[in-house]
Amino acid sequence: MNRNQFALLLVVGLLVGGIGYYLSHKDSASWKTGGGSMGRKVVSEFPLNDVGQVTIKNEKGEISLLKTNEVWTVRERSFYPANFGDIKEFLSKIWELKAVQTEEVGDSQLPRLELVAPGKGAGSGTLAEFRNKDGKVLHSLILGKKHMKRGGAASPFGGGGDEGWPDGRWVKVLGESNSKDALLVTETFSQIEPKPEQWLNKDFFKVEKIKSISVTHADETNSWSLSKPAETSEMVLAGAKAEENLDTAKIYSQANAFSSPSFNDVLTGDTTPEVTGLDKPTLVKIETFDQFNYAIKIGKSSGEDAFHMALNVAANFPTERQAGKDEKPEDKEKLDKEFKEKLEKLKEKLAKEKELEKWIFLVSKWTVDPVQKVRKDLLAEKKDETKPSDPAAKTGSEEGGLKLPEPRFEPN
Repeated sequence: MNRNQFALLLVVGLLVGGIGYYLSHKDSASWKTGGGSMGRKVVSEFPLNDVGQVTIKNEKGEISLLKTNEVWTVRERSFYPANFGDIKEFLSKIWELKAVQTEEVGDSQLPRLELVAPGKGAGSGTLAEFRNKDGKVLHSLILGKKHMKRGGAASPFGGGGDEGWPDGRWVKVLGESNSKDALLVTETFSQIEPKPEQWLNKDFFKVEKIKSISVTHADETNSWSLSKPAETSEMVLAGAKAEENLDTAKIYSQANAFSSPSFNDVLTGDTTPEVTGLDKPTLVKIETFDQFNYAIKIGKSSGEDAFHMALNVAANFPTERQAGKDEKPEDKEKLDKEFKEKLEKLKEKLAKEKELEKWIFLVSKWTVDPVQKVRKDLLAEKKDETKPSDPAAKTGSEEGGLKLPEPRFEPN
């Protein structure tokens, strides 16, 4: 390469570099690094204990969490109780949230960081709004694009090469003097979505110590009933016919039905019996050794591997303990105390489960599977007593189609 060629290449390189610098500078004219703000609180004064309403909104939907009579509820689920633990965790994170990077961002750059308010155009994020019990806005912020962890130095705009995994998120606080700042935080807030079913309190009823369980199907021949004479006894099939033998290995799930049930969602749309199938339900009745009585209706499938279900619960607890025949005075105080403590827990359980009677639930298939079984599913398979013919069992033997006489042995 001669001197002229080298000079030409140098000029071309400088020209290309200059153009690139100009475009980059023009593109980021509204992106200015804010110095001295690393480690600052995202929300300077967040009144954690004054928050009575939380609204979460993005382009996919909106949800409102409301504190009513000291209980958090989900408005979009007819004020069904919300998961207080999840709400507390979210509020605590906002209160503690600190920035690890601060950038001053102009309006043209907001879509690239998904910091546009929902409904205000492309590149919108998730709006989180916090109000007091009277509805006054305390703070609002937008949860924007997630920051991705990669091998090399990452651009604040993301993209380029392997996306990696989220290790933070861009946040913009609204209504403050420094509201033009985009703040990078180490929280991803992956679970903060306007999905009502995600925020419900999933504590449910729990059946313990089943004494009897009966299931009534639309076809009466499929119905069945199991019971225990005592808590340690085996289950017995009611009305078993001579040819019906209960398979104890098959009925474990029936003997422990609803021991840990769960639900997917609470129904708030059309709850008419014809729609839910609760006008012609599979009816389950359970009595426990703790004197609880459950009546559970299982309706139609929702088409999402879930079933409509309604619950009714009652109980009749003894109010006094029956003292043992040879009970010593020194044992009476201890046993009376234990009885009272147990009674209080049972009453608390009853009150909590009675609240569930107001709702129709969508429960998972595996929750109701054991009681969807029909009578024949609980029985042992009948053995086929027909034995195949055994040629060797024939008298004598056959060879070439001729029957040979059996050998005779005579004494000497």
